[in-house]
Amino acid sequence: MTRRLAAVPAVPAVPVGAALAAMLAWSAAVGCGCARPEVADAGRAWRPLLDGRTLAGWKVSDFPGHGDVKVRDGRVVLGVGEFPLTGITWAGGDLPKSDYEIALEAMRIEGSDFFCGLTFPVGESHCSLILGGWGGRVVGLSSLNWLDAAHNETMALRDFERGRWYRVRLRVTGARIEAWIDDRLAVDCGIEGRQVSIRFEMDPCAPLGVAAYATKAAVRNVRVRPVPE
Repeated sequence: MTRRLAAVPAVPAVPVGAALAAMLAWSAAVGCGCARPEVADAGRAWRPLLDGRTLAGWKVSDFPGHGDVKVRDGRVVLGVGEFPLTGITWAGGDLPKSDYEIALEAMRIEGSDFFCGLTFPVGESHCSLILGGWGGRVVGLSSLNWLDAAHNETMALRDFERGRWYRVRLRVTGARIEAWIDDRLAVDCGIEGRQVSIRFEMDPCAPLGVAAYATKAAVRNVRVRPVPE
């Protein structure tokens, strides 16, 4: 999706050297693929959870027969093993259980099932956001009232390209779970009075983890921040 840049107001003339330095700094920030600040979210700083160089704060999820997990070029690559699921699980300390957002970027490299199974805390329970499951196209939450993403009202179908990064942002409050893919709302679900859980296969990813199913995938830029009151 093409990012729209806000119109830049006219500014007083500045010396050429200062203007060139400012231009180079802006170009570097945009071109490197790093997270850019969002003006509307000033005061809600993202806390990075993945440094892009190591698995510091994380562990390889304890799926039997999982594939190789490697960190390279600023991304964590999840390989395919004997068991369909391969993932990483947060082991770096306490996490918020409500009123927070988590964001990441994920890519399907090879394969045709989910390349991003994001498991996350919801109060005293957990849930998973699935991207590209059940043959490659299903998006949704697993599970709501014991129904997984293919069988509850959050299910939607979407095509995902191999080799393309998708930006994912998830918001959890006491009343709702919302998720955006490339800034487009994909999930908006009320959870009050409902049973929120994960499928037992995803237990090794709790309380927070990212997994892929029979699919080589990559993830980067995992971060979390509070939802403003």
